[in-house]
Amino acid sequence: MNDTRTLAGDEVVEQVSALVEGVFERLKPLLAAAESVLADAPAAAALHRIRPQVTEALGGLIIGAGFVSAPHVLADSEFGFEWWTGSASEPSQLFISLDPASENFLDYTRQSWFTVPRDTGRRHINGPYVDYLCTDEYTLTFTVPVFRSGAFAGVVGADVYVREFERAVRPRLRSLGRGAALLNAQGRVIVSNSVRRPTGSLVREADVPAWWSAGAVPGPGLRRCGDAPIILVTGA
Repeated sequence: MNDTRTLAGDEVVEQVSALVEGVFERLKPLLAAAESVLADAPAAAALHRIRPQVTEALGGLIIGAGFVSAPHVLADSEFGFEWWTGSASEPSQLFISLDPASENFLDYTRQSWFTVPRDTGRRHINGPYVDYLCTDEYTLTFTVPVFRSGAFAGVVGADVYVREFERAVRPRLRSLGRGAALLNAQGRVIVSNSVRRPTGSLVREADVPAWWSAGAVPGPGLRRCGDAPIILVTGA
């Protein structure tokens, strides 16, 4: 007889992997558009040319998307930020202060959704975190590095509400019984099937950071969800 709990665990891993890949797939046209625009060493105003691809990425799980430049990539501005929220039919542009002299200046070059793709050259998922800039909601931010002539030039990215991600995975996660949760690589809960493990809380029963650093080899109660830095923990 098949172990239905194992099969359910497989289904969670497969579903999470598919959701993650679906978000990154939606960023591919935006990535291509950003690389095309940046090839011309543009002024900041030229970023409007990627807006069709930004707004097309909106919808479904994605509630925000855009491009954020590395410093001094644009010809006339140290920083560049083209980000839209909402739906493809009713997008709304997000504005932030890019003036270092302003008390409201947001130095995004210190944010991990920016620094990890910059330092590793690989795509990244940041969160869960409360997005005080946009929505005051728990959010996952997906980012992909953008390159110009082989050099890091910024990131394209997408925001996903944790509550929408949870709605998608909740039925299968519940089927695993008490104590099942999806964590990030630091061991922080993204979603779980227990009120004792709320979003953002830290799981201490297992040393998830050490397990992740050691290669994330599947073991009792810990499995990586595809290529994403998301871990399924069960039986705790």
